[in-house]
Amino acid sequence: MQEMLSYIVKNLVSNPDAVEITLETQGKTKVFKVKVDEKDLGSVIGRGGVIANAIRTVVKSASEKKERIVIKFDSK
Repeated sequence: MQEMLSYIVKNLVSNPDAVEITLETQGKTKVFKVKVDEKDLGSVIGRGGVIANAIRTVVKSASEKKERIVIKFDSK
């Protein structure tokens, strides 16, 4: 799951080396914290959060039905 998220985000940003993804597990919830360069934050979130919501949809559809996925985007 984390590899897929990393692949998607790194292909959207101009500085893929600055992408950091951490995973925290809280019960049945997996929280992915995605940090990108400050200049690339708009590219990952998109106008009105359209791209961020699309990323969330793809990752959630690839996950198991029993687990809850949360993705948080932030800049460095």
